[in-house]
Amino acid sequence: MTCVVLCNLVLKENLNKIVFSCFFFFFYVVREGELHKQCASQVELDSYKEYAAQIQPVKKPFNASQCGWEPFDKSNYKQLLGALDYSFLCAYAVGMYLSGLIGERLPIRYYLTGGMLASGLFTAMFGLGYFYNVHNLWFYIMAQIANGLVQTTGWPSVVTCIGNWFGKGRRGLIMGVWNSHTSVGNILGSLIAAYWVSTCWGLSFVVPGVIVAVMGVVCFLFLIERECFPGDPEVQHLLTDSEKSSVSLSSSTVATGEGRHGTSAISFLGALRIPGVVEFSLCLLFAKLVSYTFLFWLPLYITNVEHLDAKRAGDLSTLFDVGGIFGGILAGLISDRLEKRASTCGMMLLLAAPTLYMFSAVSKMGLEATVVMLLISGALVNGPYALITTAVSADLGTHKSLKGNSRALSTVTAIIDGTGSVGAALGPLLAGLISPSGWNNVFYMLMVADACALLVSVKIEMMCISSVLNYPKMQIVLLPFQYSVVVLDFQWGRFAV
Repeated sequence: MTCVVLCNLVLKENLNKIVFSCFFFFFYVVREGELHKQCASQVELDSYKEYAAQIQPVKKPFNASQCGWEPFDKSNYKQLLGALDYSFLCAYAVGMYLSGLIGERLPIRYYLTGGMLASGLFTAMFGLGYFYNVHNLWFYIMAQIANGLVQTTGWPSVVTCIGNWFGKGRRGLIMGVWNSHTSVGNILGSLIAAYWVSTCWGLSFVVPGVIVAVMGVVCFLFLIERECFPGDPEVQHLLTDSEKSSVSLSSSTVATGEGRHGTSAISFLGALRIPGVVEFSLCLLFAKLVSYTFLFWLPLYITNVEHLDAKRAGDLSTLFDVGGIFGGILAGLISDRLEKRASTCGMMLLLAAPTLYMFSAVSKMGLEATVVMLLISGALVNGPYALITTAVSADLGTHKSLKGNSRALSTVTAIIDGTGSVGAALGPLLAGLISPSGWNNVFYMLMVADACALLVSVKIEMMCISSVLNYPKMQIVLLPFQYSVVVLDFQWGRFAV
């Protein structure tokens, strides 16, 4: 049963990440390779005689198919494509806050299914602009906004479902392995987009859209939201009268406090008051800023440094996500062993800052060095990002201050990931503004963001220390050596937030 749930959720979010990555890969490869081709006003001389006489040359007939896709073939194409970028990211960030509140009040299976069908529709609609020869900018912007909104149905719901099935003690490793689907989705999305980029870029969106919609039906048929008990209403109507009477004595004790039934959904402000939600949200903002800057700008950086074509640069950039797979699993494993999520994030963020500096220097030494640094950087950058969006969100959504109210998981996850999405929108924007002054300055910006995330994680550690210092005074007076033992345990992660 557990395996079925994991497989369904992996498929659902993996396909959403494929769509997500198709859009991001599209904005680099498709826009530079197809939407805006460098082919302005080339001339053709009829004969050497014309040249000698300095007669006005005759221009070639205009061919729209050779000069990009209108309206992205103009001189302001960077601004137009930037509008597509941020219409999607801003819609995703804003929609995430609303999605958590809505998802808390609806059955997860129905909510996910509706979101996947809508994601498939709007993704395919973007690609249909190619087949129906649509050249209206607002068509593509509205498709982006709609897609950003409906894709927010995914993450809060699937984290809630995983949180319903697995307890705190083993969430780190299980969610670390499960979260690898995000990197796999990034890789597959890039490969799918690259396959049709030069021949028929519309299929780069239609194919993922169809796949997501079909898997939405699979999600509806097979997803099990939580473990079912005999006293649950959805189980009761399947039982015969004799079976109902046999479980009537135990149903009240089994059903209470479990799942989403019989509890009220938490409010937005109530979720913000949970200790650690604001701090981890800010930490994710800076961590996601670094991660999404790589996602947007890494292919272009590789092209400039390694002098590769767009497709090969896109393929090579997937190694960053391969490193992210191992980083997410490692972060989950360490956090489970140490029972300390914040310490694990802080440790990886501390190592990430010098690694980013090394990446900017070592990547200029050759392709082999770039490959190694991509794997290491991906692990250290995406490790904390993966841990915060999965195990940390699930832990905070079931915090002891909620007193057993399980209907906070979706809202807490949405707040954390929504705040992180603000960083996802800011990172590529800042990189675009800074990159003309040199790639080194971009890496300095990323190191500053990483340091900010580290400072926030230190604040979380200080919250933990303050909880240690609030122990009863008599306990410290009677056992004066106990304080040092507690602090030592804290340093090794034994004192959990």
